[in-house]
Amino acid sequence: MNVIVTGTSRGIGRELVKAFCRKIRSGTIYAFTRREGVTKPLRRDCEAINPAVNVHGVIHNMNARSYDAYREQLFPKNIRIDIIVNNAGMLVNKPFGRITQEELRAVYDANLFYPFGIIQACLPRMRKGSHIVNISSMGGVQGSAKFPGLSAYSSSKGALAVLSECLAEEFKPKGIAVNCLALGAVQTEMLKEAFPGYKAPLSARQMAEFIADFSLKGHRYFNGKILPVSLSTP
Repeated sequence: MNVIVTGTSRGIGRELVKAFCRKIRSGTIYAFTRREGVTKPLRRDCEAINPAVNVHGVIHNMNARSYDAYREQLFPKNIRIDIIVNNAGMLVNKPFGRITQEELRAVYDANLFYPFGIIQACLPRMRKGSHIVNISSMGGVQGSAKFPGLSAYSSSKGALAVLSECLAEEFKPKGIAVNCLALGAVQTEMLKEAFPGYKAPLSARQMAEFIADFSLKGHRYFNGKILPVSLSTP
């Protein structure tokens, strides 16, 4: 089995790689990160969990550029991608009137255009039974509670949720499922940035276990769904 997880330098993404190592028998996990030096210790941890799983670190900026050329460099010919978890994200916590165009573009690059590009690049490598899981937020769900300062983040995550619905319909003839998990509060560095001092009911490892299970089995029951995964608000 071959799995892509983006945003693996910390938090849920890092724990997701370990969770997949515990749950799959063998294969390769492509651990996408922007940060140099974080994959080596993660690979050591995963070798201790399951030596039959190869963790391949991929240093890649979240600016969604040159995917066609990049795809050929990354994946051997004829390799199949079974699961993509678009977990990488970026948050700017600022009043609406003070958000710069550069900050807005960076948030949308990370939260929308980057997963869009990853899926486009990997689509030729996906087959019937593959599963794409986009990680959104409860802040990106219509009708949910919204919070000051998170307009860029929440609106970009809302766009990712709708993209998931669109792709599920488009990929139906290929047998590729696309679902979106709208996460509530999880104790991560990103939560601390958005809500300093708030204590979340779930750890990054607990949420990663759920996401890994859903990625492996959820496409048997769901397709094109935006599923809230939340115990609390925020």
